[in-house]
Amino acid sequence: MASKKLGNLIKEARTGAGLTQEQLARKISGLSAAQISEAERGLTDLTQEQLKKIAKVTGVTQASLLNAAKGSSSSSSKKSTASKSSMQVTAAEKKLVELYRKADSKTKKEALEILKGEDSLAGDLLESLLDNVDTGKIVDTLLDSVLGKK
Repeated sequence: MASKKLGNLIKEARTGAGLTQEQLARKISGLSAAQISEAERGLTDLTQEQLKKIAKVTGVTQASLLNAAKGSSSSSSKKSTASKSSMQVTAAEKKLVELYRKADSKTKKEALEILKGEDSLAGDLLESLLDNVDTGKIVDTLLDSVLGKK
């Protein structure tokens, strides 16, 4: 039986990923924009494989969509599903999480410092790179190229 709750989760995942129904359909073979529309309105069921693909493309957890599709009855499971679906992540954010999880503790600490702006490593690296480059020549070349003098 189709679920309005699942449909809302699919729509949240899709819009959170910045995709239209048509764009999402193009990314998932065997699924049309019309089917996505019907699923979002709770008029039709999607297969578990289709839900997994939607989760992967939109960057939400597969569990959030699959649990909603199964209609989990425990209240703790419903709370978990709701909290997972309320935070949408982009593909770039998902990649950052994956890389962070694979990193050792020193790298994790350094990454957090950089993201918080507490580490000037990135600025120091950029400064050292620019110190070894004739920026005037680069600017002149770019201007010539842009203005068509080349």
